[in-house]
Amino acid sequence: MAFDTFPALDWLDGEIDDSIDTPALDSAISELANQPENFGTTLALVVVHNGRIVREIYGPDTDVSSTLISWSMAKSITQALVGMAVGDGLLSIDDDHLFPTWENDDRAAITLGNLLNMTSGLEWLEDYVDDASSDVIEMLFGSEKFVGDHAAYAASKNLEATPGSKYLYSSGTTNLVTKILSRALGEKAGSSEAMSTFMQTRLFDPLGMKSAVPRFDESGNFVGSSFVYATARDFARFGYLYLHDGLWNGSRLLPEGWVNYSRTPVARDPDNGLDYGAHVWMFPNDPGSIAALGYEGQYTLVSPHRNLVVVRLGKTNADLGPQLRSQMSKIIQTFPTQGANFGNDGLHG
Repeated sequence: MAFDTFPALDWLDGEIDDSIDTPALDSAISELANQPENFGTTLALVVVHNGRIVREIYGPDTDVSSTLISWSMAKSITQALVGMAVGDGLLSIDDDHLFPTWENDDRAAITLGNLLNMTSGLEWLEDYVDDASSDVIEMLFGSEKFVGDHAAYAASKNLEATPGSKYLYSSGTTNLVTKILSRALGEKAGSSEAMSTFMQTRLFDPLGMKSAVPRFDESGNFVGSSFVYATARDFARFGYLYLHDGLWNGSRLLPEGWVNYSRTPVARDPDNGLDYGAHVWMFPNDPGSIAALGYEGQYTLVSPHRNLVVVRLGKTNADLGPQLRSQMSKIIQTFPTQGANFGNDGLHG
């Protein structure tokens, strides 16, 4: 069970306890701090154990106050917001008939749950290098049809598989989810006020994420696929919410069962070997784990049976991803498990 120490205005510092392999931990952290080419550039690393920061480093031109980009860690923040709306009765993961343009074909059968699981069946190419063929680059930065309206771009995609039958990681899918959420909140066309207020009052303010800044596209839709800026310490607060099963200092922010739903695996990603649930990742070698991951090596790792949250922010090329994942796993494994494993049972489908 996780400790009940929650950060107030700031995190408390703590000491490493005797159960931890301190030499191995410090060696693994030093390797990142030395900025070797095989790991890329580490801009921030925060390790929270038993509710206190036990290790923290910063890289070039970066310190505790630096706000850094989430990239796809924002997808997991989107998942939390959807959970709150589900708890409010505004949405259900079984909702279908999600967009008017889908009414006359089989896309009408796509559910919100399919979108959260990345099993919508919609065609998509998630490529961060080849701008000639990449849907994600065209959606976020292109100048063709639908520019400035990321959800409309994603909604225009055709169905290539039966909804629920095929896993395909897609940033466009997340921006469909944020559009669905904003409509449920009563957002007016072209406005971001309702979503901004919801994010601030229901998530950022309760967690004390004072640095968090979300970005919206030209249509007013939250770019939940990619754009939240925050300090490493504030991303750790988000991870700490999931460490505590959606509870924060005695208050339930996420509906009961939502965290377990999020980490129920539907597929093992062929590119990174990690399990995927509902807009969160799981490390197969760390049962019960939850991770928010982003492009260029952004990590918010949550290991409940270690009472551990690790945030790493930086710039690492995709081809170095396996080495960095291995290093992050090495850091996690220096902390012993506390109590029974739970959560991810390794099943898919």
